[in-house]
Amino acid sequence: MALLNGTFDASGVEPAAPMELLPPGRYVAQIVQSEMQPTKAGDGQMLWLELEVLEGAQRGRKIWDRLNLANRNQQAVEIAQRQLSAICHAVGQIQVSDSEQLHLRPVLVTLAVEPDSRDAHLPVEERRKQNKVKGYSATGSVATPAAPVQRVAPPPQQHPAAPSPAPRQPAPGNAPPPWRRTG
Repeated sequence: MALLNGTFDASGVEPAAPMELLPPGRYVAQIVQSEMQPTKAGDGQMLWLELEVLEGAQRGRKIWDRLNLANRNQQAVEIAQRQLSAICHAVGQIQVSDSEQLHLRPVLVTLAVEPDSRDAHLPVEERRKQNKVKGYSATGSVATPAAPVQRVAPPPQQHPAAPSPAPRQPAPGNAPPPWRRTG
């Protein structure tokens, strides 16, 4: 039992809708949170990433990824290092000592839908589905017809750009994304 610090009245709060999986494809996103976490077995560490979709119909949705950077399985470490290298190259930060150096920089995320690995004991057709990050690339990459980039047109410019732009900050509300050049 847990006391709720008073009575919660659900009549004044819109119920949460179930979150559907993101469709497979490529999404412009940015890392908004990251941290090193222990592996499930407790004998390694993984870099946990939370990304936010920046454009299109899925704007604001979250994507999560885990990179096994310290693990007894050397193949898992090599895969994680290649993924981290792809992120670093995509955001222009080739040498990083803190994952925060990768935050708030646009990256193109290739996303798939796969059977949930937590249901490995079930036949594949009975497993739940989950989104799985398949790769990272720079946002200037060309999309293939099989994997369209989820983009929307930028808002029309209303003011000319200043001659020397100020440092870019995360965009509040409906302002254009911070990586868009206004001039």
